[in-house]
Amino acid sequence: MKLVVIGNGMVGHKLLEELADVPHLSITVLCEEPRPAYDRVHLSEFFSGKTADDLSLVAPGFFDRANITLKLNAKAVGIDRAAKLVQLEDGETVPYDQLVLATGSYPFVPPVTGRDRNGCLVYRTIEDLEAMTEWGKKSKVGVVVGGGLLGLECAKALKDMGLQTHVVEFAPRLMTVQVDDMGGRLLRRKIEAMGVQVHTGKNTLEITDGAGLGVGGRHAMKFADGSQLQTDMIVFSAGIRPRDELARVAGLIRGERGGILIDNQCKTSDPSIYAIGECALWNGKIFGLVAPGYDMARIVAKQIIAGDEAAAAPQFNGADMSTKLKLLGVDVASIGDAQGTTPGSLTYLFNDDVAGHYKKLVVTADGKQLIGAVLVGEANDYGTLLQMALNGIPLPAQPESLILPSVEGGAKGIGIDMLPATASICSCNNVSKGDLCSAIEGGATSLGALKKCTKAATSCGGCLPLVKQVLDAELKKSGVLVLNHLCEHFAHSRQELFHLVKVGGQKTFDETILAHGKGRGCDVCKPTVASILASCWNEHVLKPKHASVQDTNDYYLANIQKDGTYSVVPRIPGGEITPDKLIVIGQVAKDYGLYTKITGGQRIDLFGARVEQLPEIWGALVAAGFESGHAYGKSLRTVKSCVGSTWCRYGVQDSVTMAIRIEERYRGLRSPHKIKMAVSGCTRECAEAQSKDVGVIATEKGWNLYVAGNGGMKPRHAELLASDVDDETLIKLIDRFLMLYIRTGDRLQRTATWIENLEGGLSYVKKVVIDDSLGLCAELEADMARQVETYECEWKKAITTPETLKRFSHFVNSKEADSNIQFVDERGQIRPKSALEKRVVESGEVAP
Repeated sequence: MKLVVIGNGMVGHKLLEELADVPHLSITVLCEEPRPAYDRVHLSEFFSGKTADDLSLVAPGFFDRANITLKLNAKAVGIDRAAKLVQLEDGETVPYDQLVLATGSYPFVPPVTGRDRNGCLVYRTIEDLEAMTEWGKKSKVGVVVGGGLLGLECAKALKDMGLQTHVVEFAPRLMTVQVDDMGGRLLRRKIEAMGVQVHTGKNTLEITDGAGLGVGGRHAMKFADGSQLQTDMIVFSAGIRPRDELARVAGLIRGERGGILIDNQCKTSDPSIYAIGECALWNGKIFGLVAPGYDMARIVAKQIIAGDEAAAAPQFNGADMSTKLKLLGVDVASIGDAQGTTPGSLTYLFNDDVAGHYKKLVVTADGKQLIGAVLVGEANDYGTLLQMALNGIPLPAQPESLILPSVEGGAKGIGIDMLPATASICSCNNVSKGDLCSAIEGGATSLGALKKCTKAATSCGGCLPLVKQVLDAELKKSGVLVLNHLCEHFAHSRQELFHLVKVGGQKTFDETILAHGKGRGCDVCKPTVASILASCWNEHVLKPKHASVQDTNDYYLANIQKDGTYSVVPRIPGGEITPDKLIVIGQVAKDYGLYTKITGGQRIDLFGARVEQLPEIWGALVAAGFESGHAYGKSLRTVKSCVGSTWCRYGVQDSVTMAIRIEERYRGLRSPHKIKMAVSGCTRECAEAQSKDVGVIATEKGWNLYVAGNGGMKPRHAELLASDVDDETLIKLIDRFLMLYIRTGDRLQRTATWIENLEGGLSYVKKVVIDDSLGLCAELEADMARQVETYECEWKKAITTPETLKRFSHFVNSKEADSNIQFVDERGQIRPKSALEKRVVESGEVAP
């Protein structure tokens, strides 16, 4: 059967993935753009360094399949429904038996006079991003028209380009669909604190000449209230409109305000034509999120596969539009009836202006069911609240406990057993709790097997904790003992093994496995024990008795990259560096031909070092006063800081001095996972301390200490441990917190996950490290003091130890470099040549 798909966006490509292995299909994909499917959800990351290849959704070799033909730059301009032909702009026709319209949407540009001036752009495709990049190079000020999801994503892009950024919104608040007035005010305040100026209630009448390009005013935006705004570039991101022009010229039924009308099978008014994604109108609704589009793609795939039995195949019955977003670093979540429009509905509100958190619950008139929620500033309980709303889970006797901080019986206390089998655990891959339970019953009794069998937690990974909870709960029901053993060689958890080593005094892996384990060890237990030994005794990790059990990064004291070279990251405490030291880094990079990049933690990374070059590079850096930045270790990475009261007019404390003190105290500290810290000089939070494992924010009276934040795959805001403490108290509390984490954390467990899984959570930590409920504080402080006293730079130790230096050679019998590693020039710096580039050069092919 000949299937033609018009459009190769995210939703169109999801359909292809569902149909890729169906033998009786011959699929032709018409893609109007010059490249196949890419991730539009994360477009703003293009301005943080990601390339078009990084954003690609196409697996290697996907379009090499025999049954799929991809046509790029192939714009469809007509559909001959009688002859079943698609007409292309270049005159070619493509026959079909069944046709799927996945044409998506286009950005809405308000009908403002002057909207077509040079420097007035839209935010939709890779080409749009490239145009923005070019304009950004010659601009100082940028404006985004639109304060919704796409508009704020676009604002982040302008910020990443280094522009003074404004957001202009016609409505009286930002994100009018997702949040209410109070949530909108908090969102605005947090975004403005990051340096983005927000203008709401602004009706743009026209765009005319401004003061001049490069001085902030090529354009002047004139508003209905008489005010105006000068800017160099304007990006329209004021919503989307369905691309339904093909349906119009083909005579398919459309909605009054656009959109291709579809039924529950996603069929249009022509039974041979389907429509999916943002071009489709179902029950009067157009779904502007990717998850409903994926659902449509799965439904159509099943309809096509079922053929004559399609009526019995699953059908599309709408989609939940709940969303959890991170916009300019701010958590924003919206669930169900977030605005409380249901007749008789009641609301619970919690607003904390100091911490920057706003939470709202919308419940039924009888107070028994959750039907909506808004979370701004902190959205850790989004998953639990969403499951309660979707599955009708009864509310607790005091529903407010779900949003009040640190209240027992809150959202964290809801067990996995309360979720019905129909509860969606992994929305990316449409996996329900029932699917997981069936797979476990069928023999998928490990997390890896369960992920492979169901694909749950294999996309964004945000559902992994829930998947693990379902697995453990089902195994316990089956009478299977759920063990927390480190591996087959140690019948202990990491926490248990830490205490055994601490009490038993074992100093090597061999002593540890002899006393507490069995066998020879593995890739799981060896680096874990190595980390425990380093945490307990702080001996150099490359001593002969320790070196063999380190992982690759620790073994070479550098981060291995995908091409086999290494990166070198010298420590720069607090981000403060002298001109002389900057010159040394630049000279080292030039001498060894290294690619240089400033990291998100205010450090300079040097890429492309060969293994035999590492000691020489370290020697040059150490001679200039640098130390290892431990970017390779499960240890303290960085302590990020703003400029604080020394320079900033808003600063109330010297954040740089405190950041340096903290970093120099905890450098080299080995732990279950990496640790990141930050110190902000005021509540404007320029160092982003509330997304760190340890975050310190200055107040007029001292310091606020936040702990257990995480800016990784599952972002989590840190929680307030102590307020307005002085310098010495701050250091004591950090000592205690870190040593408690090191003692009790599981293998490769960040502080965010650790505190969530810790019985009692933050309340328990407060009791231990502040109230000394276990009588451990003096011991924890003494342990940290020993760490500080025994610190030595691992690079310096390595280059002054002849035995250690012997391992730093690529070939045993030669000092030659590896000729397989080749480099190319990119933006004035070298980078490793990809396998594709090598193949093109060697074979004479034309580069794609």
